[in-house]
Amino acid sequence: MNAQIPEITLNNGIRMPQLGFGVFQVPDAETTAAVSAALQAGYRSIDTAAVYGNEAGVGRAIAESGLPREELFVTSKVWVSDHGYDNALRAYDEALERLGLEYLDLFLVHWPTPASGLYPETWRALEKLYADGRVRAIGVSNFEPAHLERIAGDGRVVPAVNQIELHPALQNRAVVAANEARGIVTEAWSPLAQGAVLGDDAVLSAAAAHGKSAAQVVLRWHLQQGRVVIPKSVTPSRIAENIDVFDFELTADELAAIDGLERDGRTGPHPDSFNG
Repeated sequence: MNAQIPEITLNNGIRMPQLGFGVFQVPDAETTAAVSAALQAGYRSIDTAAVYGNEAGVGRAIAESGLPREELFVTSKVWVSDHGYDNALRAYDEALERLGLEYLDLFLVHWPTPASGLYPETWRALEKLYADGRVRAIGVSNFEPAHLERIAGDGRVVPAVNQIELHPALQNRAVVAANEARGIVTEAWSPLAQGAVLGDDAVLSAAAAHGKSAAQVVLRWHLQQGRVVIPKSVTPSRIAENIDVFDFELTADELAAIDGLERDGRTGPHPDSFNG
């Protein structure tokens, strides 16, 4: 792992870089170059998913990097069309094939889709993969407190991570509290709100005070509150900028001012969009 990036210890003892690189909405043809730039910049955690359609591009970048596999932390996710026990097991094998890897560090249930009733069964498949030593850690994404309660009651393994949309405009406090109560690490997707919060006065004031960009300030806000964060970019200069956030610290007043930016600033789909 990159010594510059702090690590979070998951509830099964596995250590995960606190800052990683996301590839949501990056076309496969552009993914290899983006991930290669991220690895060269020092990122060692890469987050992808089956539905992104770019696992193969991630795999090419990893193979071309020459980095030892044990220095990387790779996450992918099972999509809603592969819910169910057997389907999820097959989806894991297919993800490994596309990535060209022998194992994943973290495998997530991408959405709960409660109306289908299959997410507890899907979770059991991930528990099986974990019990068999085929994946280092398992978790969920976009799970609300009720969904966490359901699998905690039915399952044997508590999710290591819950990856949710979280940024200053949408802080998802109830989900974060449910995660903390169960020892689940909160991982923020869309951590920069697709740029929607970068012009807020609280962010710009802190950026000016520290000689940093607005994006760096928001990423630092996440990190100082103990979350894992996975910013995305295809621009090498932005990729390098987003990892350069470990040489300053926001004050308590600056953190509080950014906390105060909360509104329903959702930038992605709501979990209810995938109820079927």
